[in-house]
Amino acid sequence: MSSKPSWRDRLFGGLKGTSQRLSGNLAGIVGAGRLEAQDLDQIEDALIMSDLGPETAAQIRDKLAAERFEGGVTEYAVMQVVEREIAAILRPVAEPLEIDAFPRPQVILVIGVNGSGKTTTIAKLAHNFVEQDYGVMLAAGDTFRAAAIGQLKIWADRIGIPIISGKEGGDAAGIVYDAVKEATATGIDVLIVDTAGRLQNKRELMDELAKIRRVLGRLNPEAPHDVVLVLDATTGQNAINQIETFKEVADVTGLVMTKLDGTARGGVLVAAAKTQGLPIHAIGVGETLDDLKPFDPDELAAAIAGDTQ
Repeated sequence: MSSKPSWRDRLFGGLKGTSQRLSGNLAGIVGAGRLEAQDLDQIEDALIMSDLGPETAAQIRDKLAAERFEGGVTEYAVMQVVEREIAAILRPVAEPLEIDAFPRPQVILVIGVNGSGKTTTIAKLAHNFVEQDYGVMLAAGDTFRAAAIGQLKIWADRIGIPIISGKEGGDAAGIVYDAVKEATATGIDVLIVDTAGRLQNKRELMDELAKIRRVLGRLNPEAPHDVVLVLDATTGQNAINQIETFKEVADVTGLVMTKLDGTARGGVLVAAAKTQGLPIHAIGVGETLDDLKPFDPDELAAAIAGDTQ
């Protein structure tokens, strides 16, 4: 029976399409100590096509234009510069999700469109916190989607943590209120709240999230301590649109990106870092509980550049 590929292998495998697209466009660009204008145009286009975004592409183009390639221009030397610049963009936003609220519980609202991997991400975050010996509780605040409550209950049972839920179509703010009171009374460290992911009706979503915030504020003026947006890497540049919309409706404080194991579009995380500046807490490469890891900017930069060293 074949063993499961390592986390790193799945990340690099998922981003292979991005790194191959970049290296494919560099084939034949070899020469003296500097890159020509047409070479720079070609590289810039390849970076944009790899979902890194025009701002990132322009920055890397400028760095490449100024670079003196002592050993001559080679594909490897160019990719080294690309990797270095991507890492420099990502490092300032790499920020693990820390549990430091006092008084407890720390309330984490998790938001994202349906299909982004939101419910699974909540389970993975909960699992990670349990592994760190925190007391964790879930609140099933996505009362809009029929399967959401049941899915979250299954995960809570699997992890061995309590969950507060209500009926489908019920009042999400009421569930959150009950969950905070229960978490406070039982000494829970972290309360992770699922929310409805319906962006089709922005006004309804804004109203619901505002109501949840008001209810939380009555119990703890600092809550929610974190508003984490879950993004699906396979959506490419559409993820940027989602960030902008959710920033408007929900005061997003940080990002988690999922499904980096099955996409050639993971470059969008670099575009998000460059244009949005929000902390990136973690990235995911699969469905199991161990498949979410704190975000490592250097590892992602290496994966995009295809640097397996």
